Amino acid sequence: MDYFSLLSDIACLAGQSIMHLLFTSKLSGKKPMLWLFPVYFLLIWTIDHVSIMFLPGGGILPVGAGVLALACASRYALKNCWHVSWLAAVLSFYISQLSFGVINSVEAVVFPRFIGSPLLYLLLIAALLIFFLLCACCYRGVIKLMPGADGLPRLGLLLFPILFFFAAELYILRTSYSLFTPSVSPMETGRHAVLLFLQVMGLAAMLCTLYAYRQLCQGFRDSAALQSLTQAAQAQKVYISEARSRYEQTMAFRHDVKNHLAVLSSLLNSGKIEESREYLQKLSAVSGSLSFPCRTGNAVVDILLREKLGLLKDVRTEVSLLLPSPCGIDDLDLCVIFANALDNAITACQSLEGEKHIQVSGQQQGGFFMLTFENSCTDGPTPVPGTGLANIRAAAEKYHGAALFEKSGRSFSLSVLLDISLHQ
Repeated sequence: MDYFSLLSDIACLAGQSIMHLLFTSKLSGKKPMLWLFPVYFLLIWTIDHVSIMFLPGGGILPVGAGVLALACASRYALKNCWHVSWLAAVLSFYISQLSFGVINSVEAVVFPRFIGSPLLYLLLIAALLIFFLLCACCYRGVIKLMPGADGLPRLGLLLFPILFFFAAELYILRTSYSLFTPSVSPMETGRHAVLLFLQVMGLAAMLCTLYAYRQLCQGFRDSAALQSLTQAAQAQKVYISEARSRYEQTMAFRHDVKNHLAVLSSLLNSGKIEESREYLQKLSAVSGSLSFPCRTGNAVVDILLREKLGLLKDVRTEVSLLLPSPCGIDDLDLCVIFANALDNAITACQSLEGEKHIQVSGQQQGGFFMLTFENSCTDGPTPVPGTGLANIRAAAEKYHGAALFEKSGRSFSLSVLLDISLHQ
């Protein structure tokens, strides 16, 4: 082997090693360690040279050993699960082999005409650079088509389709290019053009498969979000119905207050002190069941605050809120905001020990109304926004507002700005 071939092989293996590890880390969302690059390169270099010594004709064993080495690096160095490691390894080598196949098809058509010419070395260098560029473009396309972290648990579904594409590409390389004889005949040119077309179609089929998988994950995500919204809507309807029923009972009780007072006055005038005391206790019990610990001016919000905060025993709660009447905000939207904000605050407090607090406040400034929810939380990083916060933002945007959250130490704050000027 001459120096040019040796240097080109080293450059090719080094470039592949770097791209394999970068692609695997991007796919799994992990950051590779610097020591992993030289270790993995030495593994690939050893596999390549052992295969040259003992398997001159090539074969699938060196490729299989390379896939195994990358899968082990992903599993034990990057700490990925096995199905993610295997898929990343197979995809990495498939794209490398596919890029080799495409370059080989082009070389088989163009290079025989330059055999013996000094331009051949320049063409070989250009082919190597194009190989790296093609690999990088394919890796980037695959990363863009991959779903987010929620799709990682189902990545095993892609393993068998990708293995099929990989096996087809290996078959083309081993049967058509392992013992390649330069020729400029029209028949050979046509054959390599067909192989190039088949490999491009294989790449397109793989990208379509990844796109379909991404849409499948999006469907799962949308289905889960719809189910969550449906359950939330049902719960909110119950709150609204209970609020209206409670206010109707309160109005009915107020309507009968005069009659109750007349009965109580008659008992006192008759000297029936014990009967008067018992009757008064019954009235107190009825009025107590109809009262609200927090009065915000909105029945739905009062019910929510009582139901959500009334069960908390070891959490200090404070409510300083008076909603404008009329505020122009639909009861269902208020229920979405308060129910999700309070649920998140209660969940955060339940995971803590020691002193905990939840504070709800509101302030009107002109045509805007600002709701603020503050609660205790852990010292960890800011939580990833979930479905609850997405629902709050959607409700706020309906009223040309916004929802912002901030975490400072052991305190979490959610602010919801609503434009009520157009709805009053």
